[in-house]
Amino acid sequence: MGNRVTRGDFEWVYTEQPHTQRRKEILAKYPEIKALMGPDPHLKWIVSGMVFVQFLACYLVKNLSWKWVFFWAYAFGGCINHSLTLAIHDISHNVAFGNKQAKWNRWFAVFANLPIGIPYSASFKKYHIDHHRYLGGDTLDVDIPTDFEGWFFCTPLRKLLWLFLQPLFYSLRPLYVNPKAITQMEIFNALVQFSVDLIIYYLWGLKPIIYLIAGTILCMGLHPISGHFIAEHYMFLKGYETYSYYGPLNWLTFNVGYHMEHHDFPSIPGCKLPMVKKIAAEYYDNLPHHQSWIRVLWAFVFDDTIGPYSRVKRLCKLAKEN
Repeated sequence: MGNRVTRGDFEWVYTEQPHTQRRKEILAKYPEIKALMGPDPHLKWIVSGMVFVQFLACYLVKNLSWKWVFFWAYAFGGCINHSLTLAIHDISHNVAFGNKQAKWNRWFAVFANLPIGIPYSASFKKYHIDHHRYLGGDTLDVDIPTDFEGWFFCTPLRKLLWLFLQPLFYSLRPLYVNPKAITQMEIFNALVQFSVDLIIYYLWGLKPIIYLIAGTILCMGLHPISGHFIAEHYMFLKGYETYSYYGPLNWLTFNVGYHMEHHDFPSIPGCKLPMVKKIAAEYYDNLPHHQSWIRVLWAFVFDDTIGPYSRVKRLCKLAKEN
């Protein structure tokens, strides 16, 4: 990883991200991996089914008591919504319709966004490209917590609260760290989303809206699936800034656990990332990886050496130019 200098409590490095070099080496040795790049023909049908299941659930919860609305939001609907955010993650890499149909991917992401309850897909796309291009980049990669988050959320109780509030930080942090102009797609995303929300409210009342939005917030906070937020890039071992997870929750999350492979090859859809690991096994089998997202969350809260500061940061060229 090169020489390190401590600045604050982040792990500052002055080398490029490791994924660029590993991608070059793997492609040189296994050029057949290029054939895995391209759209996932099943993704649009799986996502469409999930969206319609959530619309059906909206109808079914409209007469439930509030306690059951929140129960099903956490236990069922939120799991689907979190999965849909990860589908949107894949779609942001154009794997639903391919790079030649970029606009179709953007529009389909807006459709996948509908059960989430709040506009998300267009803003995510705008910032996620920087997360790959400038992984760990100071002021560029908004996935990294702010200094305040690292300083304040440093005890088990505070870290638990930080996990619960993670959706809030995840959505507001970009506006503070790296604000960007609102795009036409973001306006379109918001207009479509709020129009559908109003239609649902008109047809079935407030409870389905709360079911959708509460599920999104609860399951992107303190929930087993949300362990991937911590597992992906928080430095559990010094010198390693990206980690994979190969457990069963990948079935629900479009293989987001194959995160080392994803950053090496972001244009390969999640369904084919296990094939990357199989083909280039010697590049991945000996790298540290997580066995359980629940264990990740437990360690994050109760291990004094891990917290919001446990991230690699680097200066990128664009940051210097700014």
